[in-house]
Amino acid sequence: MTLKEIFQLAAEKKASDVHLVTGQRPIFRIDGVLYQMKEFPVIEAKKLFELLESILDERQKNIFFGSRELDLSYEISREQRFRVNLFWEKGNPALAARVIWLKTPTLEEIGMPPITQYLLQQNQGLILVTGPTGCGKSTTLAAMINFINTNRNCHIITLEDPIEMVFPSKKSIIVQRELGRDMLSFAEALKHIVRQDPNVIMVGEMRDMETISATITLAETGHLVLTTLHTINAGQTIDRIIDVFPPHQQTQIRFQLSLALRAIFSQQLLPRLGGGRIAAREVLINVPAVGNLIRENKIAQIKSVMQTGALHGMFTLEQDLQRLLKEKLISPEVFEAYSYLK
Repeated sequence: MTLKEIFQLAAEKKASDVHLVTGQRPIFRIDGVLYQMKEFPVIEAKKLFELLESILDERQKNIFFGSRELDLSYEISREQRFRVNLFWEKGNPALAARVIWLKTPTLEEIGMPPITQYLLQQNQGLILVTGPTGCGKSTTLAAMINFINTNRNCHIITLEDPIEMVFPSKKSIIVQRELGRDMLSFAEALKHIVRQDPNVIMVGEMRDMETISATITLAETGHLVLTTLHTINAGQTIDRIIDVFPPHQQTQIRFQLSLALRAIFSQQLLPRLGGGRIAAREVLINVPAVGNLIRENKIAQIKSVMQTGALHGMFTLEQDLQRLLKEKLISPEVFEAYSYLK
């Protein structure tokens, strides 16, 4: 049993995640459900050490044993790449890996609404993709970058932890930078990125106040910025951004955000009727009414603007769930199960 064999089987079974834990067989997440793989034996601690060390160089080993955590990417073929997190549990190493398909999806293939193409043609502003872990945020960002790369003559710089999908330059030039290898932190990279002549910047995740502040500033100053947050809807996303800052800065951040924000796409992955999964989304477009509500700190009223904003390309998660149910893409049980998020 090798790590490559485990990852190859995960790819064959179209798993989204792989988990290796001492005392258990390899575990795959397929269509959101965890399965122990009977094709492999139970992994003992010594064997797991061997499996993990087989993919680490000396620098990575020092980081893993020193900080007890490590993120890296691992490729087994031109079609399959994995985002790997190594950690420790009960004194033993463990692995969690996300399967990354190297065929970059199109916006149409992942069901993005038509307004997305218009937004990605803009020269500046902030576009946020939000949702819980495993909801397809990275895939959505990849489809957005793919659209720009195919249709615009731009210099695109991505800041990632780690690099997931590798983009060949098409109409655009793409530079991909990885945390720990090509940069020391998102915040530091963002301080210097203006001197690298970017048109479009993709930040893997806004993790702290310094990164959020730099990202908003870049979106104000002539750059289109794409990024993610772990929030479940548009209102919570705006609140999360503002609440990161101390009270005396929040009025200024609300003003900046009201000008820089272009759109928020919040998504969930649901079980699809007939197998597989499908995304349900809500979309907020920063029309003048939304900008005013952000400046006036009336975030709770934004939902009513979304409910009546179809002409601008807006809709709520509840409206999208109803669409999916009507089109028989999800079951009534799934509709009820996810309606609490509305």
